[in-house]
Amino acid sequence: MSAYAKKDPAPAGMEEATPVVHRIRITLTSRNVKNIEKVCADLKKGALDKKLKVSGPVRLPTKKLKITTRKAPSGEGTNTWDRFEMRIHKRIIDLHAPSEVVKQITSISIEPGVEVDVTINDR
Repeated sequence: MSAYAKKDPAPAGMEEATPVVHRIRITLTSRNVKNIEKVCADLKKGALDKKLKVSGPVRLPTKKLKITTRKAPSGEGTNTWDRFEMRIHKRIIDLHAPSEVVKQITSISIEPGVEVDVTINDR
């Protein structure tokens, strides 16, 4: 005898249609601030229209990639230097939604130069 009562399986035509709600993290990276902010606003607006729980966009610290190089190719002459910098901006948006709804939300037109990474966290 077991301590737990057996559950009867649902009849063949009576399956429950409740979608599984996932914790979804959308990570956006770009070199252009205007483009990444526009995509964030569009994603958040689409999620709020579907009445989903949204947190973000969380602005992560900007990465500054710097390169300093000599202007003269031969090394002769005055020591003059070029300083180049590339800034990489990153945003995180968290959603609580079924995976089908996320496909609809992320099907918006994404600005050029914006990379989108979607990960599903189920704990």
